[in-house]
Amino acid sequence: MTTDKTPAAPGFGLSLKGRALRCLAQREHSRAELERKLAAHAESPEQLAQVLDDLQAKDFISEARVVESVINRRAARFGAARIRHELQGKGLAAEAVAEAVSSLKASEVERAREVWRRKFGEPAADAAARGKQMRFLAARGFGAEAIRRVVRADADEL
Repeated sequence: MTTDKTPAAPGFGLSLKGRALRCLAQREHSRAELERKLAAHAESPEQLAQVLDDLQAKDFISEARVVESVINRRAARFGAARIRHELQGKGLAAEAVAEAVSSLKASEVERAREVWRRKFGEPAADAAARGKQMRFLAARGFGAEAIRRVVRADADEL
């Protein structure tokens, strides 16, 4: 078993910038995420801030790309509330999160209907089954109005 300080450990000997670039090569990261991940490896907070400033100046760190990446990965399976929570957890600006969520609201019912269709496929037989379907969609972050429209829809709408 290797520890983080042994030469066999992944990332051993990498500079702070190298570690940041390795993270960014895997997926888009916000500045706040990189700060959390790299803080333990930085000699000082100033060094970390300098590396992140440099990467941001070269457009390696982009808030817009992080938002776009999360929406592209999650929109087909999750509702606006769940995506908002994920974006906020990444430390993104409130305006960027609000703008992304408002764009998702327009397609909330269609996305909820598709998630519902893949999971259940047919209208609920009774109130208990309807409650199960509604809880499932709520756990996925869909809004109450979208859930109501999908679960209580007539068979013609589906």
